[in-house]
Amino acid sequence: MAQLTVVKRDGTSEQFDAPDGYTVMEAIRDQGIDELLAICGGCCSCATCHVFVDDAYFGKLPAMKGDEDDLLDSSEHRGPTSRLSCQIPIGPELDGMTVTIAPED
Repeated sequence: MAQLTVVKRDGTSEQFDAPDGYTVMEAIRDQGIDELLAICGGCCSCATCHVFVDDAYFGKLPAMKGDEDDLLDSSEHRGPTSRLSCQIPIGPELDGMTVTIAPED
């Protein structure tokens, strides 16, 4: 289990334990943070679970695949640490990670 901090669009944050094997999107959804829409349910076919990953953890994430990269290109808010939270598996190496929910496109 990893402790995850999520910064919401209003600047407030929530910290909680996220189970190994879940994705960051699933953990945020299960925590009841509803501003992360995740319309496709984690199928990597939309960009509504876009987050910015803390610099200290960005290099610990698995490499981005083409579909994710293409979907992020459709966001006017893409930044250097942008990822789709449905593509980030939670494991012990992410303990303490902070993600910020991207502005809605």
